[in-house]
Amino acid sequence: MAEDVDSQVVNPWEVTAKDGGKIDYDKLIEKFGCQRLSDDIVQRVERLTGRPAHVFLRRGVFFAHRDFNEILDLYERGEKFYLYTGRGPSSEALHLGHLVPFMFTKYLQDAFKVPLVIQLTDDEKCMWKNLANAKDIIACGFDITRTFIFSDFNYLPMGNFHAYFLLAENCVIAFYENMVKVANCVTFNKVVGIFGFTPEDHIGKISFPPVQAVPSFPSSFPHIFSNKNIKVNNNLRCLIPCAIDQDPYFRMTRDVAPRIGYQKPSLIESSFFPALQGENGKMSASDPNSAIYVTDSLKDIKNKVNRYAFSGGQDSIENHRKFVTSVFLDDDPELEHIKEEYGSGRMLTGQVKARLIEVLSELVERHRKARALVTDELDEYESVNL
Repeated sequence: MAEDVDSQVVNPWEVTAKDGGKIDYDKLIEKFGCQRLSDDIVQRVERLTGRPAHVFLRRGVFFAHRDFNEILDLYERGEKFYLYTGRGPSSEALHLGHLVPFMFTKYLQDAFKVPLVIQLTDDEKCMWKNLANAKDIIACGFDITRTFIFSDFNYLPMGNFHAYFLLAENCVIAFYENMVKVANCVTFNKVVGIFGFTPEDHIGKISFPPVQAVPSFPSSFPHIFSNKNIKVNNNLRCLIPCAIDQDPYFRMTRDVAPRIGYQKPSLIESSFFPALQGENGKMSASDPNSAIYVTDSLKDIKNKVNRYAFSGGQDSIENHRKFVTSVFLDDDPELEHIKEEYGSGRMLTGQVKARLIEVLSELVERHRKARALVTDELDEYESVNL
């Protein structure tokens, strides 16, 4: 069966709620068995890093976790960890909902000064959709000296043989060995229970979860963690920033890890980025009018916001405030000002939409300029030694 929470379906390929309603995150936390991020943890992050918490953290966009407190314990003791995130592209360009995990991951990398592994799951999208774009990810501005980006097609031994020999032979073998170890620990009934596969799903979907699991084990990357002996390598902890629909992959991974002698990865998880039409839906590549893309022009953004963004009614006050300010506007006094002015009726919907257009246009233009500076999609990020 699929992940079902009172008629909510939440898994890596489908997110729906009963009658098109809102996702109930409290029930999702209870069902998945993760923990809600507390104010105490946010304040601890600020204390340990010496910088303000990211807007996504302090305003609850990232709202749940698995053992994030243990990662902070490690950091406080002066020990190392690394970050792992990824992307299975579902469109020719990222929309802002896609961008959220990468923007937050950049903050984590900068704040904690730790290595980062980014997986491009182009093989997954061959089983669902077949599109990819690494430049938009690189444009987020990750530290090239601490970031390793790899494509599954180029990295796995059954994939690109030029890359196979370009990288050290033991690298791809170690990755594949870990895939086999994970696969050997997960029964068919277990994977059906976690992901909701049906008899009509082809075996490629069923075999994919180990591919996404093993980047959370540092021994999968002996060439980038080459300054560490194998004992340290196996015990290096991993923190995964992701949307909560990816949780099934890593519940499986965390169950398997101790059985094959590895540390469980920790997670910090975000809610779904709301569609322009309101928080009953999320930005989706299947509905271009629900999303702002990093390739949209100023005219496109104005048209989408003015035509499709929610407006009118009491609910829209909170929705506008959440969309405009709680996600991308990093100015707390302005957030409070908009809340008060719009709630009192002194600020009209048109004014809020105009501010939304400004915020989104600035973000998209900044990303577009950064993307234009990206010359080689992966070359410089494939050879890094962490």
